[in-house]
Amino acid sequence: QVQLVESGGGLVQAGGSLRLSCACSGRIFSIGTMGWYRQAPGKQRELVATITSGGSTNYADSVKGRFTISRDNGKNTMYLQMNSLKPEDTAVYYCNAHVLVVGSYLATDYWGQGTQVTVSS
Repeated sequence: QVQLVESGGGLVQAGGSLRLSCACSGRIFSIGTMGWYRQAPGKQRELVATITSGGSTNYADSVKGRFTISRDNGKNTMYLQMNSLKPEDTAVYYCNAHVLVVGSYLATDYWGQGTQVTVSS
């Protein structure tokens, strides 16, 4: 009923920048908190940043000052601007959205398929 599609990943040198996008589509009534998560090989998935429908943001300490999360509610799209990238930022990045589907009474979490970000040293 709801699809989340990430884009913008790729290979970049340390110190470089990338901008990830997450487009939501489907039978969407409203979207609450959205977030970016990442999972490096052999590690658990971890929170990168979240943003509420009102624009309040929260960041993992490891990305504060380097990453910026934003969203366009009119386009049901979320972004992650990543600057000063480090090799330890290498991971698959997933978007998450808390979505109330048309005709439903409870919001549900949906996930994208992930996009690879690789930072070379």
